[in-house]
Amino acid sequence: MDMELDSGIYNLIIYLPLDKVIKVGSLGEFEFESGYYVYTGTAQRNLLARINRHKSKDKKLHWHIDYLLQEADVAAVRTWEGSKELECQIHQSLLKRSEFTEPVLGFGASDCNCNTHLSYSKERPKIDEEVKVD
Repeated sequence: MDMELDSGIYNLIIYLPLDKVIKVGSLGEFEFESGYYVYTGTAQRNLLARINRHKSKDKKLHWHIDYLLQEADVAAVRTWEGSKELECQIHQSLLKRSEFTEPVLGFGASDCNCNTHLSYSKERPKIDEEVKVD
């Protein structure tokens, strides 16, 4: 992770060890399968603080991702320089790979036209240099 970035896009690679029904705010309850989730988000400023907030269990539940992270852990983080528009492109690029599905429609995507900004893979995904953005 680039510690110099103050704003940008990030992927949280999240591990959920056991199947779990989780209430995700006003979206409702969803059954999350054990495995790996990749959440694509953006921070227009204070990127490191945003990521550290996501890693913390002691916080007010505000965003959809906060609810999942009460039950799961951040296993890795990947960051990119770029504007908010790149957030959707990065998420869409993950979905082009056969290992990913979209587990919860509407998750983290209330301010764009994407179905969700959460993807799921049974196995730990490799997202370092493999994420290609058009």
